[in-house]
Formats: sequence, structure tokens, C-alpha cells
Amino acid sequence: MRAIIGAMAIMGALAAPAGAQEWPTKQVNLIVPFSAGGTTDLFGRLLAQHMHQKFGQPFIVENRAGAGGNLGAAAVAKAAPDGYTFLVGTVSTHAINPFIYTKLPYDTVKDFQPVSLIARLPNILVVHPSLPAKNVQELIAYLKANPDKLSYGSSGVGTSIHLAAELFKIKTGTTMTHVPFRSSGDIMNNLTGGHINLSFDNITLAWPQVKAGRLRALAVSSTERSAIAPDVPTVADTIPGFEATSWHGVFAPAGTPKPIVDKMAAEMKRILELPDVKDKLFEIGAVASPMTPEDFAKFIDGERAKWADVVKAAGVKMD
Repeated sequence: MRAIIGAMAIMGALAAPAGAQEWPTKQVNLIVPFSAGGTTDLFGRLLAQHMHQKFGQPFIVENRAGAGGNLGAAAVAKAAPDGYTFLVGTVSTHAINPFIYTKLPYDTVKDFQPVSLIARLPNILVVHPSLPAKNVQELIAYLKANPDKLSYGSSGVGTSIHLAAELFKIKTGTTMTHVPFRSSGDIMNNLTGGHINLSFDNITLAWPQVKAGRLRALAVSSTERSAIAPDVPTVADTIPGFEATSWHGVFAPAGTPKPIVDKMAAEMKRILELPDVKDKLFEIGAVASPMTPEDFAKFIDGERAKWADVVKAAGVKMD
């Protein structure tokens, strides 16, 4: 009996690496919890393209937008942990929403296996050209003179775009009306169209609109200036200590075999270090930041602690 059990243990140990070596043998789904056309969608499609080229299997991006990313995240949390469903998550889905939503259909810690960070990028404060404010100080003065007269857009309640504006309101003692959309693409359409006045949007989609003259950039939300917009000051230059940046990463359902998770993380690292990919990310203001699953988990722990304090200060709560 002991010999049989020992043989089975050896076979089991050999089976897991073999499974990882064979993976993927069919279509892999990358769930993006926001609408097509936004920053998260861009990263998902970039990974899907290169994964398909490497493995020869289809990597399909599926957009499941809604509830600040919660709908898409919930779908992955409930998916089979077999290595064929992944989430392109964000600072919102895994470091902010747990402290905003009183009823989440999943546990961000227990129901997911972090795979790797994709990239980090600052948000950028942009306004419609019709707004007279030319810098952060002038915007603060205008908001104080016109309380609740301006509206700002976000890609959903609890996103870093939303909380950046809420943090701005808290630190400046100003008031604005929040208008949530389903993606950064929707924000840009409504902001350039003059339907809203400003946004702390991802630099990925906002900067091209600034360069085209359709929006005016006032500041970036990182503590340092962005390499693609070196002439744009930081919000912290006017409001010391202000920081509200975004990040994107890949998650698997909890219980996904570690060899597959490690293989996915290694392939992401290879892709993100390709010269053409790094150049593309630089063009949109993103900094490629691949990590091991273990390092990504530690990174998320730190982000959760930071954003929990911001959410508490902002007093944002959702059912």
C-alpha cells in the first residue's frame, strides 16, 4: 500500500509541471472589467496579442464593465482555477473597492492569485479649454468662487480617477459634482465635448488629447513629473504630499496551479521587456513594472493600506 501511495505521490508531483508545460491547450480568456477603449483594455489587448503569438492559442479579451470593475472581477473570482481565465485588474479592483463597497461578491485577498504587475502610470488633471484656469492654483480659486458649479468625470466609483478628485476636494476644501462613466474613453469623449469640465484621468488617453489641443493639462498626480510630459508640473507642487496614481496587473482565480501562474508571470515579464512594448508604454506614459507573483502580492498589501486611508478620509461608501 505504501508503495502505491508513494508512486501516486510521484505521479502527482510530475503531473503539475507537465500541465504547466502543456498549457495553454485551448482558448484563454482575459477579462477586462471596464469598457473597450480604456487604459485597462489597452493593456489587456497588448498582452493578448503577444501571448497568442507565443503560444499559438487564442487569448481573447472580454470586456465586462460595471460597478467600478466589480462585475468583471466577480466573474474571474468564480471562474474555474484551471489557467484559462485571468483578470486584468487595477488599483481600483484590488486596493480601493474593498474599502468602498460594503457588499462585494468576492474577497479580493482570498479569491484571487496575483500573477504580475503590468505597469504603473500617473493620472493627469485635465480641463476643457473653456475653463479659465491655467494652473492648479487658479483651478482652486475658481472652484472656491463657484462651489458645485463644475463637474468631473471618472471611469466609475472607486477608481483611482474618482479618488484622485475626491482627495483633491478634501485637501483644497472645494466641491464638485462627480459624473461616473464606464471607461476612460467615455471620459475623454464627454470632456472634449464639453459635457463635463475636468478629470484626473489616466495619462494614457488624456495626453494625446492635450497634444491635439482639445484639452488643457494642469498637473500630473504622481510625486514626480512624467517623462512624456516633462513640462507639466505635479499637483504636489501646489498641494504638498498629493499623490494618486494608477496601476494595472493580472490576477488568476485562487487555486490556479502555481506552475501555470509562474509561467504566465514569466511570459508577461518577457513581453513587457520587449523594446517595442517598452517604447509603446512610454508613449502612453506608462512604466512597465513586471513582478513575480510573490512580489506582486506584497505590492498589493502596501497599496491596500494606503488607499484604505484615502477612502476613509474621502468618506466614499457604496452598497
